[in-house]
Parts: sequence; structure tokens; C-alpha cells
Amino acid sequence: MTADQAEKTAALNAPWTVRTPTALLVLADGTIIEGFGLGATGAADGEVCFNTAMTGYQEILTDPSYAGQIVTFTFPHIGNVGVNDEDIETVNMAASSGVRGLVLQAGITDPSNFRATKHFDAWLKARGIVGICGIDTRALTARIRDKGMPNAVIAHAPDGKFDVEALKKRAAAIPSMDGLDLVPGVTAAQRYDWDETTWTLGQGYGRQTAPARKVVALDFGVKRNILRLLADAGCAVTVVPATTSAEDILAMKPDGVFLSNGPGDPAATGEYSVPTIRKLLDAKVPTFGICLGHQMMALAVGAKTKKMHQGHHGANHPVMDYTTGKVEIVSMNHGFAVDVDTLPKNAKETHRSLFDGSNCGIALDDRPAFSVQHHPEASPGPQDSHYLFARFVEMMDKAKG
Repeated sequence: MTADQAEKTAALNAPWTVRTPTALLVLADGTIIEGFGLGATGAADGEVCFNTAMTGYQEILTDPSYAGQIVTFTFPHIGNVGVNDEDIETVNMAASSGVRGLVLQAGITDPSNFRATKHFDAWLKARGIVGICGIDTRALTARIRDKGMPNAVIAHAPDGKFDVEALKKRAAAIPSMDGLDLVPGVTAAQRYDWDETTWTLGQGYGRQTAPARKVVALDFGVKRNILRLLADAGCAVTVVPATTSAEDILAMKPDGVFLSNGPGDPAATGEYSVPTIRKLLDAKVPTFGICLGHQMMALAVGAKTKKMHQGHHGANHPVMDYTTGKVEIVSMNHGFAVDVDTLPKNAKETHRSLFDGSNCGIALDDRPAFSVQHHPEASPGPQDSHYLFARFVEMMDKAKG
């Protein structure tokens, strides 16, 4: 820890210290929230959401599904265990993936974990993520809960000098997430193969050397741990860009197709991806979707999606699985949902949120395809939903005869 970081940490953890604010969160309605800067300097635009997870902040901040957003952590102590080179979820390191900024209650302390390789603040600087701390995150969360997710500018200036009026105008001009296709900023530029398996203490990540199935993953902003679990399940995975045609995918003769997570408005992304997915479903290739991939599948069979008031973001959401009658605790990250009332007769609801009753999963009666809204890869989050990868493998094996 540098002397500058030590001084900053001491000051932030001394509430009686009076200092000039070095960061602002300026909401689109003109509200100004003052705090102290973390990470990169400068300003960034985004939609402000809140995340209720207590762990896994590095995975959250590198999840491409958060592209275009500013994350408010409701848990007060973020950064305590530092960061490492293993808990990164984005595959496309050159893309503008992950969050635009973060909002914390407390300052960052020294890392206290044997896996830590870097201080969290230094990591934020290196990734260009602007942060603010020292604010009442409970009040901000309550505001989002009551009024919805606002657009905002998060600004960090060490000298405490801001052009407030310019920041207000910038915040007011940020386009709504409604209608935004953010997938081009996070998808792969070209196809690649994946064989890395999940992490084991003392061994790190492994390799799948004897795959029994071939899966093509359509990349809307895929997370590494999803690909690892597919490899764990005995799959040779080929990841392709979001704009890849159905003809090119079918030419690869996959045993199954995976539709990945991703950011933005599914209806906007669906303008070019839905025709592709519809052709894959009509070809009766076993298909599994997660998050944005779930929404894409629903759109492909004729359902509609809708913007949520506050979204679902956290690693502690209860979901009912109607196929087993069990309740799972799952990881969530989405601001849009499938409108269950628009599902066609051949699509049945398999999962539902026990928080607000929103749809969290579907399965098709006439084709080998299913999808879920939550994140069964558990990075971060509980492992209650790992069985879904086995369900996908069973579907592929059955189709192969």
C-alpha cells in the first residue's frame, strides 16, 4: 500500500475529518451527491443500479452485463480482500466491458486475503473505473427502489474542482437504457475455442482434454465461468460473435448452442440476433440461454420483454424452479425481464422470482430448448443452479440418440 493510499484510507475512516469532496454523483434530475474519489480520475456516464451481494465484487465489476452502468454496493465493506488475476469474468479484455463506475459507503482498507495481488484502488485506476465513497448508500438504494434506476455522471477530481452545471447537462443528456444495444461493445471480434475448466484451491484452472460434445456459444458478453462450467461438463466450446449467422453456426455441426448473458435492451439486440436464434430453434439444435440469452430466446418465440423498475442485482435472490418444486438462491444481474403474459403456448414458465414474481426461466414444448434469467455459473453467488448445465448436457445427449 502506498503512502497516498494509506493517507486516503485513514481519512475516509475518520468521519470527524472535514475535507473538500473529491467526487460527485450527479443524477439526471440535477441531484448532486458529494463524496470522496476512488479509482480513476475523470467522469463517466451510466445508469445507477444497486447490488446486494456481500462478496464477489471483482467478478461483478468485470461482468460484461454491467456495461453502461454504475453499481452501488449495498454492502458497506468493498475492497477488503483486494483483487487478483483469477477472479475476472470478462473474456474480451480489449472491449469496453464491465461497469462505468461504482458507489461505496466506506473507504477501501488494506487487502486481507492470501489470494490478493493488488490493492483494489490501484486495480480500479488500471481499469479506468471511476469510484465514489463516503456517501449514504442506503439512502441512494431507497431512492432507486422508489423512483427507479436513474442515469447519472460520476466524477472524480483530486483537487475537488468541478464544473457542476456542465455535469448536470451531461447527466440530463444520457440516453435511456431503453432501446440501447450495448452488445457490440462487449462481444468477441472473432471466433475462438475455449477449454479452461473451473478453479480449484491450490491448482488454479484446469483444461478439458477429452470433450464428448461440441457447443457453439453465441457471445452477447459471455462470462468466463459460464464457459468453464460448459467445459467442466465435457464440452468443447467455440465462442462466436453476436452477429454470426445461423448458417455459419449450423455449418459447425454443434451438438448444442449456448446463448450468453450480456448488457442493454434485449429488444434492440434482438433486431439482428432473433432471426438467427429462430433459425437455430427451427433446426431443433439443443439450445440453452442465460440472462440476455434467456430474453433473446423468449423474443425468438414471439414473447416480449420489458424494462424493470429497479432490476435484479445480487447474489441472494430466491427463485422457484417449477420443474423440481425447489427454491434456489441465485445470482442475478438484469434490468429487463420477459413478460410472462406474452409467452406463446409452446413456451412454459419454469422459474419465477420469489421477490417480485417476474419470469426467470422458460422451456419449449416442441423444441429442445430452455433458458433462465439468473446466473447459474455462480460467479459470484451460490451454486444452487449448477444442475442446469447437467440438464443441457442431458438434452444434447438425448438429441444425439
